[in-house]
Amino acid sequence: MSGGTPITNEIRRLRFEHGEMTQQALADACRVTRQTIIALEAGRYAPSLELAFRIARTFKVGVEDVFRWAT
Repeated sequence: MSGGTPITNEIRRLRFEHGEMTQQALADACRVTRQTIIALEAGRYAPSLELAFRIARTFKVGVEDVFRWAT
């Protein structure tokens, strides 16, 4: 757990697997700021359940394919 939250994510990898989607494009699709995406990718911010679902739906995957509880 490097950034302050026990939740890890695959957002950066998923963005690149989906046509090298920019942080801004993901932010726009999820109706958040680019700064929110930056903080999520860095592990400094744990998303709300609603945002977690928005991100997963954007990538057409399940929430657990995006986020994991770091043990």
